[in-house]
Amino acid sequence: MSAQDSKSPHEVTHEEHTHRHGLEVAEEVKVVSNVNEKLANPLRGIPYERLMEDVEVFARERGLTHILPDLKKGALQAQDSDAYNRFDMFTPEDRRILEDEVTHRWRQTGTLYYMVVIASLAAAVQGMDEAVINGAQLIYPKQFDIDTSTSHGSWLVGVVNSAPYLCCATISCWLTHPLNQLFGRKKTIFITCAISFITCIWAALTNSWWHLFIARFFLGVGIGPKSATVPVYAAECSPAPIRGALVMMWQMWTAFGIFIGDLVDVTFYFIPDSGGIRGLNWRLMLASAGIPGLIVCMQIFFAPESPRWLISKGRYDDAFKELCHLRFSPVQAARDLYYVHVLLEAENEMKRGRNRVVEMFTIPRNRNAALASWIVMFGQQFCGLNVITYYSSNVFSESGLSTPSALSASLGFGALNWLFALPAVFTIDTFGRRNLLLFTFPCMAICLLITGFSFWDLSEKGRLAGVSIGIYLFAIFYSPGEGPVPFTYSAEVFPLYIRDIGMSFATATTWFWNFVLSVTWPSMSLAFKPQGAFGWYAAWCLILWVLILLFVRETKGKTLEELDQVFAVPARVHAAYGLRQIPYGIKKFILFQNPPPEELYQMESESETGDETAKKEVSRDVAASGA
Repeated sequence: MSAQDSKSPHEVTHEEHTHRHGLEVAEEVKVVSNVNEKLANPLRGIPYERLMEDVEVFARERGLTHILPDLKKGALQAQDSDAYNRFDMFTPEDRRILEDEVTHRWRQTGTLYYMVVIASLAAAVQGMDEAVINGAQLIYPKQFDIDTSTSHGSWLVGVVNSAPYLCCATISCWLTHPLNQLFGRKKTIFITCAISFITCIWAALTNSWWHLFIARFFLGVGIGPKSATVPVYAAECSPAPIRGALVMMWQMWTAFGIFIGDLVDVTFYFIPDSGGIRGLNWRLMLASAGIPGLIVCMQIFFAPESPRWLISKGRYDDAFKELCHLRFSPVQAARDLYYVHVLLEAENEMKRGRNRVVEMFTIPRNRNAALASWIVMFGQQFCGLNVITYYSSNVFSESGLSTPSALSASLGFGALNWLFALPAVFTIDTFGRRNLLLFTFPCMAICLLITGFSFWDLSEKGRLAGVSIGIYLFAIFYSPGEGPVPFTYSAEVFPLYIRDIGMSFATATTWFWNFVLSVTWPSMSLAFKPQGAFGWYAAWCLILWVLILLFVRETKGKTLEELDQVFAVPARVHAAYGLRQIPYGIKKFILFQNPPPEELYQMESESETGDETAKKEVSRDVAASGA
């Protein structure tokens, strides 16, 4: 009798355990993938005759019979991107335009680029709203009789500075969906930018800390919904080949707004009080942040409305007209119109009888995505970035610079933060999301330690040099990594049927921890000195590096179906894989050896039979888990 035959019925071999585990994961992948597959392309597999009949019914029901020929061509193109080469109904002009979508993807209409400008201005509003307080909080505490050298005074400054983010986390982020449903993307952007303008002027007119707190709290109503709406608006108006790059511009132009806010702080600092107005300089700093919002309000109604929103409201003819402005040809407009229609129909079918909030945390594939999104969004705050964004002028002032010099030094940080965000458009898809984070987090920890430890230097020049080098290098490492990754990552990791809920969860996460960071920094810096305070966030950078190594999965270049496989890999399996990457990294990058990489996410396409197929359905590592 063999050993295999003699084992107890209750004993389970490692191979059997991993086989069963592989079956469980494969079943989960199948369930979620079936949902995603239908949402990824609802037209897939529909025969030609039935597709044409469906288009005719759609045109009659929606009053679009006048564009029926374009709708038929558009439906074929939506079903198969190479349809224009296979069907005679496409004219040479149609073929040229559809070919240009691939070969000249940045050749777009003026209306689309006007939308990009508006979205970029709205992002700059966000950055200025965040940055101008950096200079103002050097001045207004004295006028409001706040002693920042005491624990009570430092907490008051933190509460005032963090007020918008408290509003975002508790109220305004959750207003995003009702505002968009009721008013649409354009009007939501108008409303939020108008609120930003009004509250910035309001904040400039305050004469007590609690009045300033109230004004800045309501500024959060203009920040939260805008941060979720503008990227969605850009995505829904953009053609697929450049959608990712345009959505990423939110982060880049937010960084530009931070730079402009720092520039405004330097410019207005030297304005003296006039006409009996005390603190004219800090009032102008706060008020100036409202100007870009006013510009957006004046221009947004000349921009197109989101075609997807119009379709969701049954306004198909209006949606087609907007798409004709956004695209070069009626065929492109008809394609996008019909595709969005069938996608919304599929989404509505998926939503029936499903509690999507519950499923985001109860289905392991979704829960793994939510955990990874939470880590990168939490990390965007607890890497310490907004300590510098909101308080760099204080840090430079404490290191020995005069107030004007501290504001100028903060301007340097804002400039680097923006300039090094520009390459992120290319690096995020070249190096991958996870790799960028794993490389930059240890570097950011070192930069924060340099900044904090420099305060022990008794030489003023040495202290200033160390603080400046640490903060500037931090901006250089943050901007192409943890800067653009969180919003991009969160927008792609969730299955389509819960993506809007997932993004609300992710956005609320980043604004809540933004509030925590900004409200606690003044008192933390006072209690633990800059050395301990910067050391605290350096430690968090290292903790986050470990969390990213263990629980954040790579998403670069993967389809929806492949992402289902990636996030269905159990958390403990991925954590074990992450730990095995440590010796691999030491061998490759420190000892300069060439060890073979382990392909955790490799999808098996070989034809296999029996148990082997079940074992390898998800990934090579599932079969190796526990080894």
